[in-house]
Amino acid sequence: MINLGILALISGLTAQASKIIIELVLKRRFRPGLFFSNGGMPSSHTSTVTTLTLAVGSAEGFDSSLFSLVLVFGLFVIFEATGLRQEIGKQAEVLNDLMDSALAGEKVPGSRLRELVGHTWGEVVGGMVVGVLFYLLWGIPAKG
Repeated sequence: MINLGILALISGLTAQASKIIIELVLKRRFRPGLFFSNGGMPSSHTSTVTTLTLAVGSAEGFDSSLFSLVLVFGLFVIFEATGLRQEIGKQAEVLNDLMDSALAGEKVPGSRLRELVGHTWGEVVGGMVVGVLFYLLWGIPAKG
């Protein structure tokens, strides 16, 4: 069986890569830079911690202290992705709108704030699906 940490990281990287494919299919735009961006569908944060939590629970037992620790950590990561980071994105959007209105089209030195820094609950669920599927396909230890 593959190392649990490596499995979780590959799950997150797979979720990141799928953002490029989803953008291509839904919006007909090829944007490889999405691989390095925050936010979007599916949540790679959620995918990573979901795979890790399931793998640790399977390997160590779902009643173990280690599983409890990983579960709480994972829930914190998911909450942070939807709560704080989503709110930062809303603030960036408001500041960008204010800047556009106040300047009435004049060029301003600097760049716009990034608005997509968090996840919606739908994106988090998408990350969970990727994490569960990844675990089911490659993380269940062989019985023998």
